[in-house]
Amino acid sequence: MESTVKLIEQYYAAFNAAEFGSMLALLTDDVRHDINEGETQVGLDAFRAFLAKMDLHYREQARELVVMSTPDGARASAEFVIHGEYLRTDAGLPEARGQRYVLPVGAFFEVRGGKIARVTNYYNLADWSRQVGA
Repeated sequence: MESTVKLIEQYYAAFNAAEFGSMLALLTDDVRHDINEGETQVGLDAFRAFLAKMDLHYREQARELVVMSTPDGARASAEFVIHGEYLRTDAGLPEARGQRYVLPVGAFFEVRGGKIARVTNYYNLADWSRQVGA
């Protein structure tokens, strides 16, 4: 349990530092990524492409992080608040003008062999849209 909590904390520390290589090193080769209100992607290459896209359009920090784990460490959840800036217009979304936003987020994880095998994120897209002026 303790090692899973530390793993998830490392994941968000790397996220906050924009150290995407460090994030990827914490994932299994077949990681499943369930994108909020979007598709499910599988594999490190898909996750790498997702991170590159996010880095182009957004600058974000996960704050007030709380991580919980099942006793066996196979599953975990995290609750945090994203503080972000919308840098460049993302296709199908409102025009970016450097708008700032603050959103509560819930994330769920599966852990296998000491690495993250699934990441599922949930946040209120309608709230984000209101904050960026949609």
